[in-house]
Amino acid sequence: MIKQLTPNIPDYELLDTGSGEKLERYGRYVVRRPEPQAIWRKSLAEEAWRRADASFLRDTKSEERGEWRLKPEMPSRWSVAYNYKDMHLRMRLALTSFKHVGIFPEQAANWDFIYDSVEELRARGIERPRVLNLFAYTGGATLAARAAGADTTHVDSVKQVVTWAKENMEQSQLDGVRWIVDDALKFVQREVRRGNRYHGIILDPPAYGRGANGEKWVLEDNIAEMLECCAQLLEPSNAFLVFNLYSMGLSALLARTAVHQSFGTPHEEQMGELYFEDMSRKQIPFGTYYRFKR
Repeated sequence: MIKQLTPNIPDYELLDTGSGEKLERYGRYVVRRPEPQAIWRKSLAEEAWRRADASFLRDTKSEERGEWRLKPEMPSRWSVAYNYKDMHLRMRLALTSFKHVGIFPEQAANWDFIYDSVEELRARGIERPRVLNLFAYTGGATLAARAAGADTTHVDSVKQVVTWAKENMEQSQLDGVRWIVDDALKFVQREVRRGNRYHGIILDPPAYGRGANGEKWVLEDNIAEMLECCAQLLEPSNAFLVFNLYSMGLSALLARTAVHQSFGTPHEEQMGELYFEDMSRKQIPFGTYYRFKR
């Protein structure tokens, strides 16, 4: 079943989108930054956009990098909260040269799924389900699994991002995460050779990336091998998978087909788009998700 998902996050609001940009509120602060998928016109007047506390200006020599123009009251760091059941996360935000702020709020819909899945496994008698988070960034999914009681391994190739995730863990009053700075594909290849198994795998690959030692990641070239390795690592029963795709043009059906080839057909699966709706009810997708339980 294909289903669109949008989470409810009081500390986040999509105010407006259009003309290749988005205007967002994170906690107390409003951020203006590029959004290639916003192909329609803006609904709010330019004056409203100019009141943003931070605006990203793209470097004319780079498609990815740029710099932020800040209002005097805008801090370099601040935090937002996310609560679900007994999960209480606090995520530290910052303005990076790649236009990111340290959180993908649409992923909160997956954090709920991860939390519930770990709780279900524990209710079945698996006291500490083992969960692996690959391309784990600043750790929202990692912390969701840990908050539910999972024995959690967090893998990312960027040391500074792993440090950021540790700070989020501490702010969320959690502990006990296993932190790995490594190329995700090399890590899972080693785990297969070691014969390790996990009850949950979270796979959040970028379109392009670099490993800890400069390894090149290209989604279209490497995802099949990554899925095959993960299929060997996931327990044959009492297990779940979360798989996200961010590249424009990659659909939920494509994700399902790739997963089925490696994992087989699960009994229970969900797929679709993660999205937010701005104040003028314009809906914009922020990624494709596929997830299953078995």
